[in-house]
Amino acid sequence: MAQSRILDQFGRPIEYDQLIREIATPQVTGVRQVWHDPVAGGLTPQRLAAILQAAAEGDASDYLTLAEEMEERDLHYASVIGTRKLALAGLEVRIESASDDTEDVRRADAVREFIAAPEAGELQADLTDALGKGYAVSEIIWDRSGKTWSPERYQQRDPRFFQYDRETGRELRLLDEADPMNGLPLAPYKFIVHTPRIRAGLPIRGGLARLAAPGYMCKAWSWKDWMAFADLFGIPMRVGRYGPGASQDDIAVLMAAVANLGSDAAAVIPDSMRIEFQQAVQVSGAADFFERLAEWWDKQISKGVLGQTMSTDDGASRAQAEIHNEVRLDLLQADARALSNTLNRALVRPYCDLNYTPGRGYPRLVIVVPKPENTALLVDALEKLVPLGLEVEQSVIRDKLNLPEPAAGAKLLRPAAPGAEASLARAENREQPTRAVPAGDIIDNQVRTLETASAAALDDRIDNIRELLDSVASLEEFRDRLIEAYPGMSVIQLADAMADGLAAAHMAGRYDVLRGL
Repeated sequence: MAQSRILDQFGRPIEYDQLIREIATPQVTGVRQVWHDPVAGGLTPQRLAAILQAAAEGDASDYLTLAEEMEERDLHYASVIGTRKLALAGLEVRIESASDDTEDVRRADAVREFIAAPEAGELQADLTDALGKGYAVSEIIWDRSGKTWSPERYQQRDPRFFQYDRETGRELRLLDEADPMNGLPLAPYKFIVHTPRIRAGLPIRGGLARLAAPGYMCKAWSWKDWMAFADLFGIPMRVGRYGPGASQDDIAVLMAAVANLGSDAAAVIPDSMRIEFQQAVQVSGAADFFERLAEWWDKQISKGVLGQTMSTDDGASRAQAEIHNEVRLDLLQADARALSNTLNRALVRPYCDLNYTPGRGYPRLVIVVPKPENTALLVDALEKLVPLGLEVEQSVIRDKLNLPEPAAGAKLLRPAAPGAEASLARAENREQPTRAVPAGDIIDNQVRTLETASAAALDDRIDNIRELLDSVASLEEFRDRLIEAYPGMSVIQLADAMADGLAAAHMAGRYDVLRGL
């Protein structure tokens, strides 16, 4: 059955045979080679200017190589650009249907299924390489073995396999022997090209590596001079002295001894010779200069890549860090929007056009940037506003605090005062049939509970006293016999009831204080 012809968003026809095969493959001897000569070593201002100018004019091969080597050679740049990449690559992806219509929901579910695959997460990470170099390209290898078109895998392609057109500098084309000067147009629905909008102008001029390259070059110079300085002044000078009568053999022995002290720190020489260690010149200030210069360039690179220096450098207060984190949040939101737009344009739309009848809205892919919540401020506000009548859904608060809904039958944390009160009530009624505590004033409830708990002990004592009263002939005899019998009467149960009552009264008072009564 012949495949119906469809056009992409730019009016270009889809070549179905190209969708299932790899196009931008590397070559051993062609124009798409993975091996390139290094350019970062011995970088000079003139060489750097030439590299950046060539990139702006369409030949970006050396610039892309430099951007790659900067991440290998400069630990600080690798750290900050890696931080920005990982912050974007680690964000969750949400798929929203075009509407609540059944067909739109079905399409969104289908997109959600292949976006949840591990390959899509790797694609998201690969495309973050555009932050440093200005653009990143992944090739989609489509699978048509089933009833639908689906992405089988995403192959990250070397950005040096592509070049921008000479006319506008905005259309990315594939390098190929068929047209080595201008390249070939990219096949529709075949490539995902991500060009983050870091700055206005030509896409190739928007990479963060271009911004950080002067700092990398100057810091490399500083580091080289610093190492030469340490080699010259970091070790004390060793001076060997010999007398006027020393022979050439004696001088050779002394020279060997001085040289050996550089590595072995041990030597054997005649008594007539001596070796002195001259203290190095006081140049600590010069050493600090190199360190401060390298740190200054690190801070400029941090500002350019992360928009701030507080997360990478010392001396940041908590208030300053919170302010600068907001700046980083703005950058992350911009990066997420740009990558979401790319994936919607180059992945979600092709999938829907290849599998469904055009004419409906497309599902929307959203890379979600969670907004940090000040949980302490939220809890404090709820504690004050809820008693005043503010109604808040419990599910909303659970989401903000990242707390799941409790499972059925789970043991739950409860307020201390009400929980302790209930436990005490159960303890007081341990010898009585279980019954509900009547509603009303808490003091009345505790009085009734105390009466119930002490009734049995009081009844026993009253019965003993009544029997004693019936057996005596006078009040004097009753007094004497009551005094004699009192030590034998048990007061443990009554004392327990009174202690429980006092504890309950104490806890009730604390509860009232906590409630602000």
